[in-house]
Amino acid sequence: MRIAMIGTGYVGLVSGACLSEFGHDVVCIDKDASKVETLRAGGIPIFEPGLDEVVAASVKASRLSFETDLAKGVAGASAVFIAVGTPSRHGDGHADLSYVFAAAEEISKALSGYAVVVTKSTVPVGTSRKVEEIIRKTRADAQFDMASNPEFLREGSAIEDFRRPDRVVVGCDTDRAREVMREVYRPLFLNETPMLFTSRETSELIKYAANAFLATKITFINEMADICEKVGGDVQDVARGIGLDGRIGKKFLHAGPGYGGSCFPKDTLALVQTAQELGAPSRIVEAVVAVNDRRKLDMAKKIETAFGGVKGKTIAVLGLTFKPNTDDMRDAPSLVILPHLQKAGATIQAYDPEGCKEAAKHMQLDYRKDAYDALEGADGVVILTEWNEFRALDLPRVKAALKQPLMVDLRNIYRPAQMAEAGFRYTSVGRV
Repeated sequence: MRIAMIGTGYVGLVSGACLSEFGHDVVCIDKDASKVETLRAGGIPIFEPGLDEVVAASVKASRLSFETDLAKGVAGASAVFIAVGTPSRHGDGHADLSYVFAAAEEISKALSGYAVVVTKSTVPVGTSRKVEEIIRKTRADAQFDMASNPEFLREGSAIEDFRRPDRVVVGCDTDRAREVMREVYRPLFLNETPMLFTSRETSELIKYAANAFLATKITFINEMADICEKVGGDVQDVARGIGLDGRIGKKFLHAGPGYGGSCFPKDTLALVQTAQELGAPSRIVEAVVAVNDRRKLDMAKKIETAFGGVKGKTIAVLGLTFKPNTDDMRDAPSLVILPHLQKAGATIQAYDPEGCKEAAKHMQLDYRKDAYDALEGADGVVILTEWNEFRALDLPRVKAALKQPLMVDLRNIYRPAQMAEAGFRYTSVGRV
């Protein structure tokens, strides 16, 4: 099957590469000529573990190619996926659908035979219908069906998530579209991956509901962490205790500085706005957004308290991205916490295994070459992202590099007793 994937960001490039790995002939399309040239030359413009190997193997097998000309890429495709960005719109929190609608107009002019046009981007309920209207208005003779196929990929483990998903959700209205989408995901169907066929509106809402629910779990355990600190409890034990309940589950119950990334912040905001416009406001999700925003500032103040004030002090910061195994800085807690500390008079020596280049686009910090270089001469260290290389630091070496043995661990990757034995003043989240 020939597939066109419009957009080569996290979703488009991973989806296109993995579909080509399934045996499909995939062309990934992007207007950014420099990005396409990078991909053609064997480079990968984003950091995602294992993606370079999948892309290289599929390109070598002539199943994956890259194109700037949308009409050329769409010609002859049985399925055309729209995987462009849908960032939060400035001012109101709605998803910005301008890239989606622009792609729809171009697709309408490029269609040469029957195809299923698929919204892969995360879009508000009703977007698929609007895309269909745009195409039919431009090309009344176009032969196509619409489908919604939300992605559930986690940055840092996206390849594995695509190969072995919990489920595949497809919203479509015709048997013909359903058969095309079954063929797209045939290898997963043979592996007995659950495939849920729904209406397009239901499919679009499933994506938002899933992300909002996970964001709620994170925010809930962060509030429990605050209570633990007041009463002398241990939030990790609380998480284990409730996570063993099959109705709750253990995932996304890790206390920390708040959620960030490309999905949860914008998707919760978009769901809030959509629900309000529909006259069915989601008070729970509204509270989640507000609590998470406040959480980041609260963590900055927690650091200030641990340092006894930060004016004139140098803070070593380990980890800048919103999570490990990605270079994504979108809505990372560091983007709120570190500017706050700088405004309070702190100097930041920072290191992230993959995120320094992206972080430098947003913050002026003293970026260091490795973790121990960041520690050198600092008044204390703050762990913001739980990269594996920070989980087993040489504590005597850390202590020797710092002016004082102070660690603020916002990811709870060390044990309080272990740190006390090593001679550190140690502050974590939801533990005393």
